[in-house]
Amino acid sequence: MSYLRCVFINLKVFRIILVYAFLFFGFIANAQMSYKRENLDSLLNLNQKQVSLDSAKLEITNKILQQYIGTKNFEKAEDYLDKVVSLAYKLNLRVFAGTAYRRMARLYHGHTNYIKAEDNYLKAINVFSLADEQDRAAGVYLDLGALYNAIPDYAKSLEANQKAVSIYLKSNHQEELGSCYVNISEIYQDLEQHKKALEYLRMALKIFNSEGEISRGAAVVYMGIGLAYFNSNPSELITMDILPTQKLKVALDNLNKALKIAEEAKVEEDLIGAIKMNLGMIYERMGQTDLALKSYLTSIEINKNSDDRRVHAESLLALGKFYNNQKNYTNAVKFSTEALNIAQANKLKDIERDANLLLSECYDKLRKYDESLAFYKRYVIVKDEIFNAEKEKEITRRQMQLDFAVKEKDYQLKQQVTNAVLQQQFLFAKQQHQKLILRQQQLDLSDKEKMLQRLKFLQKQKDLENEKITQNSNFERSKLLSKYEAVKREKQITKQDQQIKYDGKVKIFLLVAFALVLFTAGLIYFNQRKTTRLNKIINKQKRELEQLSRVKDRIFSVVSHDMRTPVNSLISFMQLLEGGNIEQAKLNRYAGSLKNSLTYTSSMMENLLNWAASQMQGFNPYLESLNISVLIEDVVNSLKSTSDLKHVTIENNIPENTICKVDSNMFSLVLRNLISNSIKFTPEEGVIVLTAEYNAEELKVKVSDTGVGMSEELVNHFNKSEYQGAGVSTLGTNKEKGTGLGLLLCRTFMALMDSRITVSSKKNGGSTFILWFKKT
Repeated sequence: MSYLRCVFINLKVFRIILVYAFLFFGFIANAQMSYKRENLDSLLNLNQKQVSLDSAKLEITNKILQQYIGTKNFEKAEDYLDKVVSLAYKLNLRVFAGTAYRRMARLYHGHTNYIKAEDNYLKAINVFSLADEQDRAAGVYLDLGALYNAIPDYAKSLEANQKAVSIYLKSNHQEELGSCYVNISEIYQDLEQHKKALEYLRMALKIFNSEGEISRGAAVVYMGIGLAYFNSNPSELITMDILPTQKLKVALDNLNKALKIAEEAKVEEDLIGAIKMNLGMIYERMGQTDLALKSYLTSIEINKNSDDRRVHAESLLALGKFYNNQKNYTNAVKFSTEALNIAQANKLKDIERDANLLLSECYDKLRKYDESLAFYKRYVIVKDEIFNAEKEKEITRRQMQLDFAVKEKDYQLKQQVTNAVLQQQFLFAKQQHQKLILRQQQLDLSDKEKMLQRLKFLQKQKDLENEKITQNSNFERSKLLSKYEAVKREKQITKQDQQIKYDGKVKIFLLVAFALVLFTAGLIYFNQRKTTRLNKIINKQKRELEQLSRVKDRIFSVVSHDMRTPVNSLISFMQLLEGGNIEQAKLNRYAGSLKNSLTYTSSMMENLLNWAASQMQGFNPYLESLNISVLIEDVVNSLKSTSDLKHVTIENNIPENTICKVDSNMFSLVLRNLISNSIKFTPEEGVIVLTAEYNAEELKVKVSDTGVGMSEELVNHFNKSEYQGAGVSTLGTNKEKGTGLGLLLCRTFMALMDSRITVSSKKNGGSTFILWFKKT
C-alpha cells in the first residue's frame, strides 16, 4: 500500500483528535458553569409549579433544555430553546440565551447538520457580543471554526479562528489562545501548507511551555509538528531549515516527545494511541520494522478500549498494511478482516473500502483468486457508495456556500432603500440556476467514474480468469514433468545405492589401514619422546654427579690438608706443655694462634656437616613465620668478637618485628656465612650494613660490605640458577683461610626454604648479597 494513504489516515486521525479535544474542553467549561442535572420528570413538574417568570423559572427551563439536548430530542430542545431565549431577554440575562444557542449549535454540529449549527453559533456570537461577553464569544468562534473546517470551508474557518485569536489576545487568555493556534495549524495542514502550519504550532508550543511543558496541549502540538515535517515535500523542508534526509529523524524526535509528555500528563488513551500509530508509520518508512510493529501493536492495544471505533479500526488497518508491505499476507488478512468487521458494524465506509481493497491484494498474493475477486467486487461497491455520498456532501457544501453568499447579500440588500426585493429574487434565481448546473456536473462526473470503475472491474475479472486458465495448464505440465523426474530419480537412486555400498567398503578398508599407520606412528613418537626425556634426565644427573664429585674432591682436600695442620699444632702445643719450660708470653702467643686455627677448623666442620646433611634424603626445613630481627641480632652478637679483632663495624639496620617465613637454624647459618665472608674480605676499619625492605609480596634482606668485591665472571656464575659447585677458597684481607663451601651452603639452604639469593658486586667496590623471602 502507498505511504500517501497512510499519511492521509493519520492526518484524519489528527483532525478528529483536535475536534474531539476541543469539544471535550468546551463541554467541561460549560459543566463548570451549570448545576448538577436533575431528573427530567422532576424538572418538568417543578417547571409547572413555578408560575413566576423570574430567574428561578429561567434556571429550571435551562436545565430542561440541557436534558433534551443530552437525550438528542431535537423537537423538544428547539421548543425549550425558544423559551429560554425569550425569558432571558425579558429578565435581561442574555448570557443564558447565548449559552443555550451554543449548546443547541453543538447538538446540530455533532449530527452534521451544519446549516442549523451555523445559524445557532452566529446567534450565540451576536448575543455574547451585545452582552459584552467577549471571552464567551471567542469560544463560540472556535466552535464555528471547527464547523467550517469539517465542511470544509477553510477560508471561513481561518476567519473564525482569527477572530477568536483577536479576542484572546486582548483578554490575555493564553491557554485558549494556544488552542486557537493549534486549530489554525490544522487548517494549513489540510491545505498542505506545512510551513505555515509549523509557524502556528510553534506559537502554540511557546504558550503551552510557559504554562508548564507537561500538558495535553503540548503533546498535541508536538504530534502536529512531527506530522508537519513528515508530510512536507523536499522543497518545503529546505525552507523549514532542515534537509530532506533529516525529515524522518526530526519527525520521530517530535513524536517521541509528544508520547513522553502525553504519558506523563496522563491524557486520554485516544491521543496516546494516535501517537503510537504515527510512530509506527515513521519507523516503517525508516526501515525499522521491529519498532514499527511494536508501535502498531501498542496502538491497537490502546485503541481497542476506545469509544471511538474509527480510531481502533484505522489502527488495525494500518497494521494490516504493514504486514502486507512485509509480505506477511496471513497476518495482513487477519488484521484487515478485524478492521473490516468494525467498519461494517459502525458504518465506516472509507475504512470498509480500504479494508476490502487490501484484502483483495492479500488474497491475490496468496493465490486465492476467488476470495480476491469477491473482496474487489465489494471494494468497488463500497467505493461507489462513498463516491455518491461524497458527491452529496460536496453538493451540500456548495449549497452552504451559496446560502452563506445569499445571507451576506441579503444583509447588504436590507441596507439599501430601493429595488431590494427584486434584486434578491434575481440573485436567488441565479443561484438556483448555478446549483442546477453544479448538480448536473456532479452527476455527469459520477456516471463517468462509475463507468471507469466498472471497466476496471471487468478487466481485472478477465485477467483473473486468464491467469486461472494459465495456472491449470501449468499445473498439468508440472504433473507430467514430475512423473518423468520421479522415474529418472529412481534409476539414479539405484545406481547411487550401489556406488555408496562400494564406496563404503573402500572407506572401511582405508580407515582400518589409516588407523594402523596412525597407531604405529604414535608408538614410535611416544617411544622417541620417552627416550628424549630419559636422555635429558641422564645428562642432568651426569652433570650433578660430576659436580658432586668435584665437591667431594674439595672436601677430601680440605679434610686431608686443612684439618691436619690444626691437629699437628695441637699436638706440638701439648708437647710444649708437657716439657714445662716455655715462657708465659710465648705460651699465650701459641695459645692464641692455636685458638684461631681451631676456630677456623670448627667453622669448617660445621659447614661440612650441614652441607652433608642437606644432601641426605628426607632432610626438610621447618618453615614458620618468625621475627627475623631477633635471629639477626643473635648472629651479629656471635660474630662481634671476630669483627672487633679486625676493627670492622657491623651496622644492624633491620627494623624490629620484621616477619617472614623461614627455618630459624638454616636462616642463622646462611646469615652467619654471609657476615663471616664480609668480615673476611673487608679491610680493617671497613663497614658491614644489614638492611631489610618489602616489595609486593617479598622481603629483601641485604648484607652489604666495603670489601674487595668479586669479579664480574664470579658474580654472573653465582647468580645463575644452575650454580652447584664449590669455588676455590680465597684468602681474606688478613690472610684468613676458607673452605669454599660457604656460598654453596647458602644457595642450598635458601632453595630448601623456597627462597633465593643474589649478589651484586664490583671489583674493589664492595659486595651486596640479597636474600629474598616470602612475607608469609
